Amino acid sequence: MTRTASPRVLPIIVDRWSPRAFDGSAVPQSDLDVIFEAAGLAASAYNYQPWRFAYAHKGDANFDKFLSALVEFNQSWAKDAGVLVFAVSDEFMRSDRGNNPNHSHSFDTGAAWANAALQALHLGYHTHGMTGVDFAKAAEVLNLPEGYRVEMAFVIGKQGDKSQLPDMLREREVVSDRKPVSDIAFAGPFKD
Repeated sequence: MTRTASPRVLPIIVDRWSPRAFDGSAVPQSDLDVIFEAAGLAASAYNYQPWRFAYAHKGDANFDKFLSALVEFNQSWAKDAGVLVFAVSDEFMRSDRGNNPNHSHSFDTGAAWANAALQALHLGYHTHGMTGVDFAKAAEVLNLPEGYRVEMAFVIGKQGDKSQLPDMLREREVVSDRKPVSDIAFAGPFKD
């Protein structure tokens, strides 16, 4: 299945999807740096840029520790990605005038993650974001200071063959459809 959208929607946005089958190949640091540079170009309130990305390459000293902070289901397939990343946000706008709560820290970090996913696809990789995370364990593994929040995890890698997945996941390894615009955007007050 392929998604359909207005021809005016950028093709890279239409083509982005989240496979679970990865081939285990490495993601060169130079490509990863470009992906994070794109993430850093996201818009944020007051240009504070509250996002931080802690990452581990498959096979390095941190990969298995990072993997252990995912729920077991996600560990079962994320282990084959080239890089595992935790997106973290700063809950405060820190300045010489003190620390003020940052209402949009999660939202802004989500915008950075979206940029990363699109840049990764442009470079020939796929990403899969997840909130199937043991958040307390992730904060511990990352040695996260107070005032920072783990928002989600995502993997980056080359897409693998879906035959490597268990039957249940193999059936779900397809491009998913999206809600129509009329279900997600409306003029006037909120509608459910």
